[in-house]
Amino acid sequence: MKIKAILIFSFMGLISCHNKKTTISTVVASSEYKIDSNTVKKHLYTLASDEMEGRASGTAGIEKAAVYIEDEFERIGLSPFKDLETFRQTFTFQNSSTKKEITASNIIAVLEGKSKKNEFVIISAHYDHLGILKKEGQLDRIYNGANDNASGVTGVLVLAEYFKNKNINERTIVFIAFTAEEMGLMGSTHFGKGIDPKKFVAGINLEMIGKIPSSGPNTAWLTGFDRSDFGKIIQQNLEGSPYQLFPDPYATYNLFFRSDNASLARLGVPSHTFSTTPIDVDKEYHQVSDEVETLNMTVITQTIQAVARGTESIINGTDTPTRVVLDEQ
Repeated sequence: MKIKAILIFSFMGLISCHNKKTTISTVVASSEYKIDSNTVKKHLYTLASDEMEGRASGTAGIEKAAVYIEDEFERIGLSPFKDLETFRQTFTFQNSSTKKEITASNIIAVLEGKSKKNEFVIISAHYDHLGILKKEGQLDRIYNGANDNASGVTGVLVLAEYFKNKNINERTIVFIAFTAEEMGLMGSTHFGKGIDPKKFVAGINLEMIGKIPSSGPNTAWLTGFDRSDFGKIIQQNLEGSPYQLFPDPYATYNLFFRSDNASLARLGVPSHTFSTTPIDVDKEYHQVSDEVETLNMTVITQTIQAVARGTESIINGTDTPTRVVLDEQ
């Protein structure tokens, strides 16, 4: 997530393309698939490991993360997006600080819908982070980005497997790991340029879902709550469960426009971000201390479960959120 204080890094090298043609495997649909902490831990520890070198855009580290996400999408049995031959949507952009061209890739997979397959719901999170600290002499120099945003990508992967097995999606679900969010929402902006936004009925973005929020356990907050009725739909679907969803309590941070949901919201899509982190007091935000050990696995697991339950009526075509209202500041 991008807050006003932005750390500037120079990025080395270009992403080497993972060009293998995608082969779709078969996964037997089962309504018995459960979202559990073991799967959450597997994804989280992998994506936030030192091996990923902080997942900065244009580096070998983020390439490793991209390959992992691709392999998971293939294992689950998803398909590439639109005319793409693989799960990669590759593009170039200019680093605003170094003026160098960076090659980056969104990782996109599709679970085709049934009766409403031409209506699309996005489930997304950014998989890039800040890379390696340039300052010498510090023992830990890797920005692992466990909460920001390996936790969100973990949610995308778990939800992809959940909805694949649940087999209730009348609408087509597009699962996206966006790149270069930390450099100005570059990945989601590029994606938005190639779609017909009228066909996209909702955007479900996950960002920093690894800590107990100020509202307490079994809760999350949603950015832009009053900009559509998306949040009210989620609240209704969560009635009877122990989980509650609240409006974003950090109005002065203008968070609705600081994560990848904003790129789609600017096109009119009711796209909102779920988070749990008390961002005003979070000491690990954009620090090398953002490690898996600082996160609460129960919070992540319960939040993913709540997102699955809360968005099901949108996924199955029963509910359609109102289009987003923008008064960008």
